Amino acid sequence: MSFMIWDTSFELGIHEFDEHHKHLVDLLNMTYDGFCFGADFDERETVLDELVNYANYHFTAEEYWMGVHDYPGLPLHREEHNKFSARVAEIRNDFLNSNANLSLEILLFLQDWLVIHILKSDADYGRFAQGLPHTTH
Repeated sequence: MSFMIWDTSFELGIHEFDEHHKHLVDLLNMTYDGFCFGADFDERETVLDELVNYANYHFTAEEYWMGVHDYPGLPLHREEHNKFSARVAEIRNDFLNSNANLSLEILLFLQDWLVIHILKSDADYGRFAQGLPHTTH
């Protein structure tokens, strides 16, 4: 059973964003599976690192596309990304330093943040992009 199920309400109509978001959901599910099924520390570390690295890659790409299109909400969007990245770095450091598992509370935080961010902040950009004369990413 998946921790988070992709829902069409998450789709922004921007192919690259939607594909990135689907991959983030997959990585969150893999992180959850490691939590539930007792993956060894190295496996959990690898998946967590991939989640962190891919989120940073995605944020960079999103901010680039928003900048290219002079999206007025970019500064606030970037601030959200930075706060999330800082929190995830803390989570990763705590995980590495304690040699422990991730808690369900942390997984729920990641899930909630992703859902809210996609449905609110990213959707705002999606609506903005729909008004652009020609959107290529």
